[in-house]
Amino acid sequence: MSGMSVCFYLWCAWLVIWLVWGLGTKKTQQREGISSRLSYMIFSVAAFYLMFSGDVPEGWLRTRLLALNLWTEWLGIAITAAGLGFAIWARAYLGRNWSGTVTVKVGHELVRGGPYRWVRHPIYSGMILAMLGTALERGQMRGFIAVVLLYAGFKIKSRIEEQAMAATFGPEYAEYMNNTGAIVPRLR
Repeated sequence: MSGMSVCFYLWCAWLVIWLVWGLGTKKTQQREGISSRLSYMIFSVAAFYLMFSGDVPEGWLRTRLLALNLWTEWLGIAITAAGLGFAIWARAYLGRNWSGTVTVKVGHELVRGGPYRWVRHPIYSGMILAMLGTALERGQMRGFIAVVLLYAGFKIKSRIEEQAMAATFGPEYAEYMNNTGAIVPRLR
């Protein structure tokens, strides 16, 4: 089995976990609109298409940036697994407050422990790290473009989410923002 196949199966396992956990969330109090959702979803869809599609045209997108070798293969798999593991930990720590879209749940709680003590959006951090690992495994230009696209989508989504959280939690969220990085941890 190739390293890219291992990465693909890791992402598939993550997706199954995500879908199953999505069934047990709190009721939604407020949800973002479709235009807001599209503003970041287009980047995520493009990122996953570039990374995993066999239909990506020949040419510069398939330019090899890293040589195929056992070291980069294992490093890519390890980083993919670590990133997805971090995202799963963050999702588990968030519990029933989680939603795939920007929402405020009934009885929403501001979670600041676990991975949320390092970054406000650790699920995004983990997924970007996992995409970077998969890009190392892929070794082609399209993989690294996929990482940039996923980051851009999550940056847009995090800004929308920050507005909703600030409106919900007020000064408590402002203090959290001042002390904690968004997607990348702050150096103190």
